[in-house]
Amino acid sequence: MSKANVSQEQQTHAVSENVSNMPEVNTLTFSDLKACLTKGIADFCHAPFFGIFFGGFYTFGGLLIIQSLYVWEKGWLIYPMLVGFPLIGPFVAVGLYDISRKLEAGRALHWNEILFVVRSQAGGQLAYMAFVMLFIFWIWIYQIRLLIAIILGRMSFTSWGSFFEIITTTPEGWIFIVVGHVIGAFFSIVLFSVTVVSLPLLLDRDVDFVTAMITSVKTVLASRFVMLCWGAFIGVVLMLSFLPAFLGLLVVLPVLGHATWHIYKRAVV
Repeated sequence: MSKANVSQEQQTHAVSENVSNMPEVNTLTFSDLKACLTKGIADFCHAPFFGIFFGGFYTFGGLLIIQSLYVWEKGWLIYPMLVGFPLIGPFVAVGLYDISRKLEAGRALHWNEILFVVRSQAGGQLAYMAFVMLFIFWIWIYQIRLLIAIILGRMSFTSWGSFFEIITTTPEGWIFIVVGHVIGAFFSIVLFSVTVVSLPLLLDRDVDFVTAMITSVKTVLASRFVMLCWGAFIGVVLMLSFLPAFLGLLVVLPVLGHATWHIYKRAVV
């Protein structure tokens, strides 16, 4: 047998093995979401200091971004950043997934294990997922700047106040709001679909990040309406938690993070 044939057989075997190792998914219902949210609240109450720590880290990140935009006199970027900020939330919640996993297994919680869970994850696949999420976030910010240049290019604004006045009182501003939110919704759906169970899956099993993303998309497709409602619920709750100076994230982020772990456990066979 020639080397070419041997190589082709090896590639075919590898593809077949990857397909056979692809996790199967279950169909979810609203009762599942309710049960997972209840479990998420219970996990937070069981380990509140861990949850508040991760929620505080996310809160500090949001405040730092807003303050930086003011210092750099880029106040008009505040709203786009606030809309895009939740896109990186799932990666921040990886430590929360580990907490729920340990609580579920009856294991003790240790700060060093939880804080360095990304580094200890086999194969570094979580790091690749972080790159995917940051890349999508960067695309979101870039397309906002592109929309501003195309739709609001002839208008001048140097602060959040002038930017807000333009987008709320001019026809061009209304077009910018509509188009920007449509595109933002698209990015949110894409990122939600590829991350909703991929990060917990990578933490829990020895799979590559591509397999994890495909499994995540399969989960959303298997329960389209239920999962899209869950994504919308996450978006609304996160945006509301921004209002009191991001302080709502101290509780909202850990509860949603813990709940996401339990959704993964129910969704992926």
